[in-house]
Amino acid sequence: MHVILAGKLDNSARSTISEIFVDGFYQWLKYFSKDKQKLSRAFAHMYNLDVFYVAKLDGNIAGIAALNDGTSPTVKLDKKEMQKHLGFFRGWFAYKMLGHEFMDKQYPFDMIPGMGYVEFVATAPSYRGKGAATAIIEHFFSLPHFNEYVLEVADTNENAVHLYEKLGFHEFKRMEMKNKKQSGVNFLVYMKAQCK
Repeated sequence: MHVILAGKLDNSARSTISEIFVDGFYQWLKYFSKDKQKLSRAFAHMYNLDVFYVAKLDGNIAGIAALNDGTSPTVKLDKKEMQKHLGFFRGWFAYKMLGHEFMDKQYPFDMIPGMGYVEFVATAPSYRGKGAATAIIEHFFSLPHFNEYVLEVADTNENAVHLYEKLGFHEFKRMEMKNKKQSGVNFLVYMKAQCK
């Protein structure tokens, strides 16, 4: 497994990154369209490839994750691009809802120098269980300008919680969700790990 900054790849990698993102977060994205290919095209523009990393196996992108220090956006949605792929009203609604969630999100803790925020961890379906997410996070631990890492995970995503615990993360905060029935999530769990 080889981990590389997405910005070092050809721009065509955006479509694969987007497909993995959509598949990984489909539970929350399907409200905007049940068509995964349409969703992938709608989101392909948004990734800041200078903070996204990919794990490659057999020459293919097997997994993705972003690591941000809070100085630049991880994603940036374009309303026209969303409307182009999802339709005028649905694209506008997706832009408003996800823009608030992705670009304007306020975390219940302060980002401090040396802290890296891990986001959008997802693995391609055909590579699940082969260590892509583990490889990316272990790569994050090797980067010299970070000494602490935080992430947010849904309490109902038990596989992810167990993986993060295995990698040294521990819960330090949880926030109760207001729309539990719609989202299928009871709490957002915030986890932290120190540099190894």
